[in-house]
Amino acid sequence: MSELLLELQSEEIPARMQARAAEDLKRLVLEGLAAGGLKVGEAQAYATPRRLALVVKDVPAKSPAVSDERKGPRVGAPDAAVQGFLKAAGLGALSDAEIVSDDKKGDYYVARIEKPGRAAGEIVAEVVPAVLAKFPWPKSMRWGAGSFQWVRPLQSIVCLCGGKVVPFEVAGIASGRTTRGHRFHGNTPFDVKSPLDYAEKLVANKVILEGETRARHILEEARALAKKARLELVEDEALAAENAGLTEWPVAMIGTFDVAFLSVPGECLTTAMKTHQKCFSLRDPKTGKLANRFILVSNLMADDGGAAIVAGNEKVIRARLSDAKFFWDQDLKRPLDEMATELSGITFHDKLGTQKDRVERIAELAHELAGACDADPDDARRAAQLAKSDLVSGMVGEFPELQGLMGRYYAEKGGIKPEIARAIELHYKPKGPSDSVPLEEKGDAVACAVALADKLDTLAGFWAIGEKPTGSGDPYQLRRAALGVIRIVLENDFRLPLMPTFQRATNLMDQSIAAVPSRNKSTFGSAASEVNWNGRQVRTEHLDLLAFFADRLKVHLKEKGARHDLIDAVFSLGGQDDLALIVKRVEALSEFLKSDDGANLLAGVKRAANILQIEEKKDKASHAGDYDLKLLREKEELALAAAIESVKQDTAAAINVENFKGAMNALAELRAPVDHFFDKVTVNDPDPMLRSNRLRLLSQIRAATLTVADFSKIAG
Repeated sequence: MSELLLELQSEEIPARMQARAAEDLKRLVLEGLAAGGLKVGEAQAYATPRRLALVVKDVPAKSPAVSDERKGPRVGAPDAAVQGFLKAAGLGALSDAEIVSDDKKGDYYVARIEKPGRAAGEIVAEVVPAVLAKFPWPKSMRWGAGSFQWVRPLQSIVCLCGGKVVPFEVAGIASGRTTRGHRFHGNTPFDVKSPLDYAEKLVANKVILEGETRARHILEEARALAKKARLELVEDEALAAENAGLTEWPVAMIGTFDVAFLSVPGECLTTAMKTHQKCFSLRDPKTGKLANRFILVSNLMADDGGAAIVAGNEKVIRARLSDAKFFWDQDLKRPLDEMATELSGITFHDKLGTQKDRVERIAELAHELAGACDADPDDARRAAQLAKSDLVSGMVGEFPELQGLMGRYYAEKGGIKPEIARAIELHYKPKGPSDSVPLEEKGDAVACAVALADKLDTLAGFWAIGEKPTGSGDPYQLRRAALGVIRIVLENDFRLPLMPTFQRATNLMDQSIAAVPSRNKSTFGSAASEVNWNGRQVRTEHLDLLAFFADRLKVHLKEKGARHDLIDAVFSLGGQDDLALIVKRVEALSEFLKSDDGANLLAGVKRAANILQIEEKKDKASHAGDYDLKLLREKEELALAAAIESVKQDTAAAINVENFKGAMNALAELRAPVDHFFDKVTVNDPDPMLRSNRLRLLSQIRAATLTVADFSKIAG
């Protein structure tokens, strides 16, 4: 077994494209080798700013020989059919085929084709040019007079298999074993013999091949420089990875900016330096505040120790921080209420109005949701009225990722209550699965109300206009919004029935849309269809939105280790729209089913359901309904009937006070009577009246368990 080494050296590859390109190179080459019959070992792809590389282990010397048998037409078939068979099978004459006899089909032709194995180098020489010709760069370019496209002009190709050059040519460049190292510190050509030799010589020529190693090296150097300056690095792994994509031999250096800039919020300075110069920020470990120092990463070991590089970066940083300070100073001249008036000029969605329309809806919804979050309703309304104001600020216009945070700073500067200021910042949370949520116990009740209102307005609105997520896309991030609602409710243990909340959100939207006659109302108000849900009329899109929440809840709980079939079992009861109660039911049901009583009762309920299904199909009639107490003859069926009536009452009473564990304990009382019934009683009694009565008794087992969950939805 040998190793394959492939290197594609070019002009600078954009950092954002490198990781994907390395994975695409590995995937496409391995697919090509497999199609060519080569079963290889592990592969590892690498990317630097100037090269993509691939190492494949355990490459066999040749592909295995292949024997193929192709059945042809019957003997005596028309000449056209015979000639077509010969051409498809690659046979020169009919004499090259065999004649096989079959008792049923008679004699027919068979082509037996033996394909010898091919040398690995020969297969690689076909695969690599084909991969490069169709490489899926997001953007690519042509250069010179050729038609070949690559992300940047291709300069050289190294391709070795077992230490030998695999010869081929792409874009006029012949493959070989010669490459170059760092643009400035290792630009002399050198030959490589193997993947190990390649990696060692790259390091000697100032190239670190592995991106993760470069990123780790950057962070280590940055931490060391920070420690030397008695400061602390503001850790940022994404920024380290980006710098790794810009350098082949990263060198960290420390610079300084004017202390006057520290009057601007630290996040603004950090974002400006990161966005424009890819620099790390530093802070004072004693105060936790930003220091007037920064770490830059160079791709050059300068003769002057980096003085000129640092000075150049300081000059650019000064200009960028001056811009940030200008935005900050200008924004402070306008209170948030004044900024809020400008939201009328920002369209949220053609059918859902402007950001100002939306803010008005969110404010009213937050006021109504405040009770569920134990928040002050007036504070919730006020926070929602200001929550989007910073969208028109100069700072957020320059750095959109600071929305919410800047609103908090402007609110604090304006003397607004701390709870409201924090709500302005936190109402966007959670921004992703790893982000935290505002917590009522930490004093963020107002933020919880505004965050819920913001997300529920978005969901109700897009459902009302039919803009729902599809399997291939979710452009409005509605899945994230629903998951945000779920997490805020569950992590705070809020009681929030969803269906009336959907209705209130949509009513506010109806009013908002109706206020502007020119808007399209085709999907609102009276045009919306309704269905019966839990004894009341609800909009069809709300029922669909509730199902969407159920799916999101399944995903969320499954990640936490819960079973999705138990969620189905609870949702199937109907009328379930309180997320916290649904989860408590699921948790109690899960614990119950882990017990012997639960497992055995589940088996008994399913047995009863199966018998009912079989007999109802046979009788072409339903056996649901009350049994006749007078027709209960056996003591086991009398005991089961008594247990069913008792369990119905006990479970209902427990559920009414949200004692789900108590409901499960009550349900456990059915286990023994059900077991004894099936052990001693014959359901299909010869007497048709007894048979029918016992089938109705079985239907009552299901009725008794339905107060807790639909056991038919539970696997097992």
